[in-house]
Amino acid sequence: MSKGSHAKADYASSREEQLFCRLINTLYEKSNFYRKKFNELDLHPSDIKGLEDLHKLPFTEKEDLRNNYPLSMQIAPDEEIVRIHSSSGTTGKAVLIPYTQRDVNNWAEMMARCMEMVGVTKKDRVQITPGYGLWTAGIGFQAGVERIGAMAIPTGPGNTERQLQMMVDLKTTVLIGTSSYGLYLAEEAEKKGLLDKIKLRIGIFGSERWGEKMRSRIEQLFGIDSFDIYGLTEIYGPGIAIDCPHHTGLHYWNDHFIFEIIDPETGKQLEPGKKGELVITTLTKEGMPLLRFRTRDITRIIPARCSCGSSYPMIDRITGRTDDMIKIKGVQVFPADFENVLKSIPEISSEYRIVIDRKNGKDSVLLQVERNEHSQATAEAVAKKCEEEIKNRIGITVEVKVLRYKELPRSEKKTKRIIDNRKN
Repeated sequence: MSKGSHAKADYASSREEQLFCRLINTLYEKSNFYRKKFNELDLHPSDIKGLEDLHKLPFTEKEDLRNNYPLSMQIAPDEEIVRIHSSSGTTGKAVLIPYTQRDVNNWAEMMARCMEMVGVTKKDRVQITPGYGLWTAGIGFQAGVERIGAMAIPTGPGNTERQLQMMVDLKTTVLIGTSSYGLYLAEEAEKKGLLDKIKLRIGIFGSERWGEKMRSRIEQLFGIDSFDIYGLTEIYGPGIAIDCPHHTGLHYWNDHFIFEIIDPETGKQLEPGKKGELVITTLTKEGMPLLRFRTRDITRIIPARCSCGSSYPMIDRITGRTDDMIKIKGVQVFPADFENVLKSIPEISSEYRIVIDRKNGKDSVLLQVERNEHSQATAEAVAKKCEEEIKNRIGITVEVKVLRYKELPRSEKKTKRIIDNRKN
């Protein structure tokens, strides 16, 4: 690292400390919620000297935001709030997030950084397929695209025929959406014989965790390089971290956030490199800053500097959520565990579905996979191979059913991969 890089890193660290200490004082002064939390722990802002004291501070849970619905955790005055967004509510009651003008500007800047990091330029035409309205994704991506001066094509979700027509007619070069919809569009374009008319070069996909097998399939069909973007409504929305062209991790903006990894069971901080639950503190958010927000996403902070040369630190791709963890026959399993096995089996496609039942007091697992469109192996041989690999590498016995290529449902939003009938 050059002397200049050291100076830049030291400056960033010093600024982070200043913003952190200012945040603690602001929350104590302006937030009834956090002041009460501090008092319960017998903590005062003067007890927090710097980032080394981060572990002393209370966590913020998603349930806290729900319990303070609609806007009891807002600290900026109403006249400074210019926008409201909402979470999707897929894991419970939706929460509302207020934004000041500075929040909106900072978010647009972070989105622009994401675009620039993956190679989007003013010459690009960017098709934005996520939803607009209360959901953060559509308008967030559009702000980033417009900030760098590229052409935004705000198609929004659904109407696949129209999406493909716009992609061909306007010569779209960048596609933004969920990975599930990216795959669906690619397969539909292939079916309709449009792939040679499509000029895509970049795909930016987020909102759900997706594996390497799906990434490879999308890239192969569209002939693009794809990037994983991360975010959550409670922390602005998408755009707080993104994969770079070296694909060694997701860079996050440490001038706006503190990322830490904790043991989800004990809440103890883990060292860089250790996998656990991602916790985020917002340093610059004005409308509703959050202290040590538990995302429930499983990842790790990558201790090494990326070979791309960026000074922004990295987290690994999200491997699951703490509330996605399923216990099967006493074994804790994440969807990523299945994906890591399935990606090594060339006879199947990227799509799968897990159906869990309880029969006669025992768990039974049915794994549905699709035969690769070019595979010549029999369904019986593919099923046996999958069952053996899962038993060897995960340690559980499953029944595998091999379906025809494209027989599993595709989604324009997020694909539901686990159906746990034990909860019904």
